[in-house]
Amino acid sequence: MRMIPSQPLGTSSSAEIRMFDQLRAAFSKPNQNGWFAMHSLNLPRHEYKRFGEIDFVLCGPDGLFVLEIKGGGVSCHDGIWETTNRYGETERLRESPFKQAEGALHGLRGKLPASLSNVFVVGYGVVMPDVERLPDSAEWDRTVLADGRDFRQFEKWLERFIRYWRAKDTRKTAATPSHLNVLQQHLRPDFEAVVPLHVSAHEVETRIARLTEDQLRLIDVVEANPRVICSGGAGTGKTMLALELAKRWGASGMKTALACHSPWLKRFLERNAVPGLTVSLAESIHVAAKRASIERFDALIVDEGQDILNMDALAQLDSCLYGGISEGRWCFFHDANNQSGLCGSYVPDAYDYLESICPVRIPLKTNCRNSLPILQRIQGDLDADVGYSGVGDGPAVREVRVADEDSAIQALEKELHDLVDGEGFNPGDIVVLSPLPFAQSWTSSLSENLRHSISVLDDASPRNMNRHTIGFAQIGDFKGLESEVVVLVDMPRPGHSEPLRSLHYVGMSRARALLSMICC
Repeated sequence: MRMIPSQPLGTSSSAEIRMFDQLRAAFSKPNQNGWFAMHSLNLPRHEYKRFGEIDFVLCGPDGLFVLEIKGGGVSCHDGIWETTNRYGETERLRESPFKQAEGALHGLRGKLPASLSNVFVVGYGVVMPDVERLPDSAEWDRTVLADGRDFRQFEKWLERFIRYWRAKDTRKTAATPSHLNVLQQHLRPDFEAVVPLHVSAHEVETRIARLTEDQLRLIDVVEANPRVICSGGAGTGKTMLALELAKRWGASGMKTALACHSPWLKRFLERNAVPGLTVSLAESIHVAAKRASIERFDALIVDEGQDILNMDALAQLDSCLYGGISEGRWCFFHDANNQSGLCGSYVPDAYDYLESICPVRIPLKTNCRNSLPILQRIQGDLDADVGYSGVGDGPAVREVRVADEDSAIQALEKELHDLVDGEGFNPGDIVVLSPLPFAQSWTSSLSENLRHSISVLDDASPRNMNRHTIGFAQIGDFKGLESEVVVLVDMPRPGHSEPLRSLHYVGMSRARALLSMICC
């Protein structure tokens, strides 16, 4: 089924996201391609919201239907309905979900033009995906309710639901493609009202979280093999997978080391580490072993491995691992093609040595960080392989070209004001990245008020922990990290020339939802 918009908008309801996916998968046969569904949760953000109380509207040749979604636990005592969310918080409903859906349907039906009101069979339904079985009641007809069992076979339930409503109004025939087009044009302006940019970005965040869960399945393959090289472009989930692998190895009783080159990345890994895991810089892994009161580690994980793929670094790691590199248990996560050389030291002979041990090689192909516009821009400008899009659409990449430093500073000032004051981002969602130190960057020449709202990040605060200030960091330091919004400054337009290509690659790929570039 075609979804309008193509991704669910800004919802914290996992039930609505699951409903969105079920609808998208339904009615996929060629003879069912007239169906489309609209998700209206974004409408309460706007002053004008004709159908703001409707979760989903389904439209097709067989009718026009309203679906009300209630996730979590649902109960009714003495006519009072309540829902309980995943945190155990209970909310009392003003009316039953069935009354709410029926009222929304009447409101929608009353707004239809005369040319459509006599064409479509209409109906309403309630979906409770987390309730295994709701008792029967005179208050509702069982056919209009989809509980947990129905939800698992949703398309079959939807077919029964539609037959139920069509049987109530046998005078109406199937709506024509022309009728459906008129209906869509009537509904679409309200359902696609301008959405603030920060809403689009947060919607991307939700999709990223769900994709990350899918990526974790690859860990099962890593666990089953003693030596693994896991390669993938920026955004393919290497750091997240490294942490999950460390968690599993630690839980099995192995003394595990997670090594990297960057002090910034080390601090981030330490804040997300599990008990018993030793996080260390590769160059000081001997010190880390002594502090842990052990001679060698049972297992080794290396993140951002392209920064320490040289024979000296491998020799240090080898001496601190039972069985060494040749026979020990280890996993290297790396992106040698596009980030090597920017930090640390990468020597092809060292990678050849690792391959000579015949480890299992796992390529990561699904990008679970960057929205589609960011991904396409990186691929188009840099010809870089950052995997296939798994996140979906998001805000367009923003670019301002400037002729000199003064105009660059003015453009940066305007962009930061627009992102915070105009688009509604929290300052802490934004990181300005530059190849230069702060004192040499355009950022240091901003107006005094704006400059004071910028925090220069360090290895103790690489993810901009202060939500009230905009972060600033050098690109090389921010490797392995990410931010919802990245503003890239002090650089020309992206191209294929080194070393700027590596800087652009790392800088652009740090943005999860929105990328902005001020280019000289």
